[in-house]
Amino acid sequence: MRKITADFIFTPSGHLAKDKVLVTDDLGRIVSLEDIAEHERSSIEKYTGIICPGFINAHCHLELSHMLGKVDTGTSLLPFLQSVVQFRDISKAEILDAIATQDQYMYEQGIVAVGDISNQTDTFQTKKESYIRYYTFVEMFDFLFPGMTEAEFEKYKKVFDGLEENEKDDFRAVPHAPYTVTPELFQKINQLNKPEGTISIHNQETPEENLLFEKKAGNFPSFFEGFKIPFDHFKATGQRSIHYALKHMDAKQKTLFVHNTTCIPSDIQAAHDWSQQVYWATCPNANLFIENKLPNYQYFLDANAKMCIGTDSLTSNWQLCILEEMKTIQKLQSYISLETLLTWATINGANALGFEDTLGSFEQGKKPGIINISNCENLKLTGQSEVTRII
Repeated sequence: MRKITADFIFTPSGHLAKDKVLVTDDLGRIVSLEDIAEHERSSIEKYTGIICPGFINAHCHLELSHMLGKVDTGTSLLPFLQSVVQFRDISKAEILDAIATQDQYMYEQGIVAVGDISNQTDTFQTKKESYIRYYTFVEMFDFLFPGMTEAEFEKYKKVFDGLEENEKDDFRAVPHAPYTVTPELFQKINQLNKPEGTISIHNQETPEENLLFEKKAGNFPSFFEGFKIPFDHFKATGQRSIHYALKHMDAKQKTLFVHNTTCIPSDIQAAHDWSQQVYWATCPNANLFIENKLPNYQYFLDANAKMCIGTDSLTSNWQLCILEEMKTIQKLQSYISLETLLTWATINGANALGFEDTLGSFEQGKKPGIINISNCENLKLTGQSEVTRII
């Protein structure tokens, strides 16, 4: 039995409470959250700062961990994507070593679960051995060209089948983004998945995405032509890109929209009208890395949207650390309270991935991990704020 306290403990109700003691069994399962006055002070472990459940990284590309420092910042999305595809001659040993290193780093940074994108099988062995719980999204795309659909689907289905062979339950096939998935591939993805899971899709990361679907304008047509992918067949829908995604995805699954940098209130409302199981993953450091822009989080607060936090990959970030993402949000949109950010980083992410049975909050019987955030000032994160794993 362990008894743990700090200046503040993040409670299941979403508040930072004083004078509380977290009681766990020897395996780290939560027994109770009680008033400190009920306990002998000498029996309690005391920490400064905040005690909260382990973080949920709702969106990551662990398999790209070898890409740290290889792509320029601030280029906008399409030049960023063009740069990424150039890096092909990297040894498998280097890729696997980077994956294992970053899995361990995330664990040390208090992350207990990850929603991870996989285009390859490279991460599967590390995930199998990890202390972190993973939900794997096998990402598929055919570059909006029906002539590629069957071959691309079969290629990614082999990755999907590799997870089935390992008898992992926490995985789904998912579309990459509206601008890379045909209706035919959406249908194949929907048919492949079991019901009642979680899917994800990259959404409205750049203004070019909406220009493509509204008017067949912007830089996407030339982007596809540069890769010799036919694009004459594409016809604009006259609507913003999220409407195309909503038309073709399975509303019976929980859906995690990722990035949402250019989302406006009508986009959020359209998604909420489509399904009550919508979650929104923000990756602020990646948004700054690529587009020099953050979402307007007030839009999501006004809509009572269920927000989560992700890191994206080391292609578009400097580290895979949820605390650093929270620091960025609070520095640049400081009206968002620390209690709100902790909700996004813990229970909302757990709910999005379907891991709320064991993770996300200090409720009896759960084993959510226990972390300590130190060096805060007036319930604000600072540049010196750090996370330490307790359990």
